[in-house]
Order: sequence, then structure tokens, then C-alpha cells
Amino acid sequence: MRTFLVAVFVLVLPLAHAGIGAAQSGAAAQGANAPIGKVEAGKAHYAFGNTSCSNCHGVNGEGRYAPALAGRKITYERFRAYVRNPLGRMPAYPASELDDQEIADLVAYFDTLPPAPKPTEWRTPLPEGAPRGQQLAVAMIGCAQCHGATVTTPRHGAAEVSGDFEWFKHQVYEHTTAHREQLAILNQDPGLDPVTPGLVGPPGRNRLRMGNYSRARLPEKTLREIWDWMTTLGVHLPVLRASVKAGAPGPNGVTYTVEVVNAGAKGKGITNEDVTVSLALPAGAKVVTATGPYEGVKPDTEAKSEVAVWRVPRMPAADRQTFTITLAQPAAALRGVIRWGTPKVNEEDRDVPFAYSATGGRGRGGAGE
Repeated sequence: MRTFLVAVFVLVLPLAHAGIGAAQSGAAAQGANAPIGKVEAGKAHYAFGNTSCSNCHGVNGEGRYAPALAGRKITYERFRAYVRNPLGRMPAYPASELDDQEIADLVAYFDTLPPAPKPTEWRTPLPEGAPRGQQLAVAMIGCAQCHGATVTTPRHGAAEVSGDFEWFKHQVYEHTTAHREQLAILNQDPGLDPVTPGLVGPPGRNRLRMGNYSRARLPEKTLREIWDWMTTLGVHLPVLRASVKAGAPGPNGVTYTVEVVNAGAKGKGITNEDVTVSLALPAGAKVVTATGPYEGVKPDTEAKSEVAVWRVPRMPAADRQTFTITLAQPAAALRGVIRWGTPKVNEEDRDVPFAYSATGGRGRGGAGE
């Protein structure tokens, strides 16, 4: 299942120190009408994958990019008020993504955690010499604490539907609506795996892990600076992915099937030109035969091995290419990489790895995975 869009902007809950309030404890301090929080449920909500609070607040609530949550005796009322209408650098979370009971559960969990002596290091540090747009994304707004120093997931999302700045604004300011709209578009193609928000948590919860940013606290001018920086990286980061599976052994060897997909929305996503699929071969491996646009075996200094190469001139959105390769002897593992000619992107995001393991069955790689 594709997961790269699920994380386009994820839940960070960076509570400002000034918005927390004084320490209080006990059921009375939480208010007569507050739901009764369940510690184990709160721990599950806080876990990465269910929400992404820990990206900013630390794995144990010790503080990271955002203030500590552990052991601060935050009241339900204050925490709920901040989640629904934050004052700092976080989006607001409606009940559709984090309901009142879940908020109470989180508060109960935080109360069980000991205060930390100091915050941990940021998940995504600010690179030396970062341009203005990257400074905003990493250090001032915090997008990169979930999306990485080159904000790959929003760029994948833009590639899925050829998104422009208007698309970006919609995703940021009305994310809980916009992202579900995009998932619905992607799910119209029966040839691609269905995409759901997904989570590790209550079955059927299907929360989105990002709320909606306020234009008052994140002005469009600032958002434009981030977008303009993203364009210098190649704002449409291709959503190519691949998988490898082994078939039954035949008289001439073992045949492996390689499938490559452009996971963009059909008729809407970007087209990739000059797509190269390289599969690193085990030492001494002999290729018996191969199908598809196969170019043969070539040495590859980066892979430090010989690689079998396929080259596809053009892959529009939702295109699926299937190749096979038969090796004289079975391989315990295979690894490969997808590259493309256009659209051009920054160097560190230009490769999409994928892999196969005989012990693990089927390996897969791709955007955001």
C-alpha cells in the first residue's frame, strides 16, 4: 500500500510554552465534563504512525523541536483548546482527526511520563547555509520536522496531480478536506493500490495526521517563500515505485518479475521521461533471458556490481511496466534503483530504491516508503 501521501503534513502538536498553563493534577483539575482519559489508549495515539506528535515533541514527550509534554500536568481543557485553536506553529486539529476522547487519553498518558532533563535534538536539523525557504520549512514553521530537509512528501503529492501553488495553499490551509479529495482522485484508478489515511491505532479511525493551518499565523507570503524554494529542488518529485517478486523455478533458472508504476493520478499526474530501472546482480550471476525494454548488463560504480538495466522512454501517470529476468541460479536478495531524466530534481532525491529478499518474499520501494 502506498503511504507517501498519507504523511503529506503530519500531526506535530507543537504547544508553545506560554499556552500550556500551570501544573495541575487530579480528576477535578480536568473539569467535570472532561472525558476520562485512558493511559494505554493515549500511549497508542501518541505512537508514531498513529499520530506523528513524536516528530516534534520527542519519542517520550521529552521535547524536541516543540516543547515537552511529559510530566507537565497539562489540563484537558487547556490541551484541547490549544489543539483546536493553537497559538504557535502548529495547525488546528478538528475532531475528525483528533476527537475529545483521544485528547483526554493523550493528557492521561502525558501525566504518567517523567519530566525530561532536556529536549532531544531535532529530528531534522537545519542544514548549514540553508536558503531562506528551507530555513522557514525546517526551523521557523517546522514542516521539515515531519517531511525531511527537502520536504519530499509534499513534492510527491504535487507530482501526483501536477499541483501548483494554489494546490499547495489548499493542502496547507484546508488540509483535512484537500488531502481526502486527493486520496479520492487517486483511488479512482483500479489498477493502483488503494490509498487511505491509515494508522496504527483503532480500526477504522483513518485519521489524517495534519490539521489546518491558519492564514493569520502562516501568511500566504511566507507559504509562497517555501513554495518558491521547493521549485528550486524540483517541486514535482516523481512518484515512481517498484517491486520484485520471484516466480517458480523453471528449466533454465529462476524468473523474477519487476513491476514499475508511476503512482500519479491518471490524466492529472506528471509524466516521467527516460526512466531507467537498474537491478544489481549477485556476484557471478548469469542472466539467461529478460523481457521488456532490456538493455543488458552493465557495470555500475554506485551499486558496486553489475546491474541489469531496463530503459522506458516515457511513463505517464498511472502507467505500469512489467519486466522479467531469469537468472541461472536463485538469488537470496536483489536490490535496485529507479532513475529518470525529467522532471529534474535535486541530487539527493533523484533515486528510488527497491529490493527483494528470498526470506521476506516481496520487496518494494518507492516515494515516501
